[in-house]
Amino acid sequence: MFNRLAFTRWFFIISALVIITLIIWNSFAFFNQLKEDERSKMKVWAAAQEELQKLSTAENAVSETASAVIQSNNTTPMISYSHLSGDYNTRNIPDQQIDTPEKLQQLIEQFTTEYKPIEVRYEDELLQTIYYGNSGLINKLKYYPAVLILIILLIFLAIYLFYQTSKSAEQNKLWAGMAKETAHQIGTPLSSLVGWTEILKNEKVDPEYIVEMEKDIDRLKTITERFSKVGSIPELKRKDLVAETKAAVGYLQRRSSKLIRFELLLPDEPIYVDLNSQLLGWTIENLVKNGIDAMKGKGSITVAIEQTSKKALLRVSDTGKGISKRHYKKVFAPGYTTKKRGWGLGLSLAKRIIETYHNGRIGVLKSTVGEGTTIEIQLRKSDG
Repeated sequence: MFNRLAFTRWFFIISALVIITLIIWNSFAFFNQLKEDERSKMKVWAAAQEELQKLSTAENAVSETASAVIQSNNTTPMISYSHLSGDYNTRNIPDQQIDTPEKLQQLIEQFTTEYKPIEVRYEDELLQTIYYGNSGLINKLKYYPAVLILIILLIFLAIYLFYQTSKSAEQNKLWAGMAKETAHQIGTPLSSLVGWTEILKNEKVDPEYIVEMEKDIDRLKTITERFSKVGSIPELKRKDLVAETKAAVGYLQRRSSKLIRFELLLPDEPIYVDLNSQLLGWTIENLVKNGIDAMKGKGSITVAIEQTSKKALLRVSDTGKGISKRHYKKVFAPGYTTKKRGWGLGLSLAKRIIETYHNGRIGVLKSTVGEGTTIEIQLRKSDG
């Protein structure tokens, strides 16, 4: 099955390349044929001009046929120079292109690069030199292959983006399904643990042990609810971002090493935002834990909140190893991690929670290698 899909894919790719090559080759051949026709037309025009020169010199008459040929060329821009009078005559050229001698000479040089000038002679005497260039049609058509290639590249880009989007959607469904299944699997032993704590309360067991067990059970319930919300549209409620942040950081602070120093720079007044408490808490925990890992378990974590007229800005800073600028966006990609253990999903989940579920923005605000990193979350303030 895989070989058949691979064969089909390569068949279409090679077929497309062959078709593109044929189109470009035919376009190039068509363009060259037009230029050759232009050249032939000018030769006929020059022959008619030469005939008129002969008649005017020998018979002092005008051939109606030759005159008609000259007058019929109303597309090719040309400049004729008379070697007898030293005058320039132009045809099919706008006045603004030849209104100064400098422009006229520039146009002659341009025409010389496009076509070899035609000389009109009579009895071995050079009477005229005709400079001519591409007609308007050829000037338009010469960009046709480039435009065609650009269109084809855009089509391939659209196909590639569609393929990547479809693949990403499938992966998202897979992760959401795994998260929900994990929540479901945790639910069964969790219910059992709740029952056992109720039994232990009736036994002669130190109450402090029961309290600690209930705290861990509550934590497992929170984790289960978080995983169950992945892939679903969460309910957002108007809540105080300051209080939610303080609660999330406080939980981590009580369970972190003494080597980690926490600093909270929070405003005294509440800042209301439409949010989901569990998912926002999960995001803050991921950012803080990521910072602790970057510091290798020793350093300072600073959590600060600022606000503008329309947005609330939540920043988590660490004093870890920092991130090089070329990796600012890459750190939020699923699977990206610099740790020996872990799946690299923490910042990816944070990005999904903030940008997909809360319509906010998250990114690296600043980072210096060897000094630390600041990640900023932007959320729209609630109108109330």
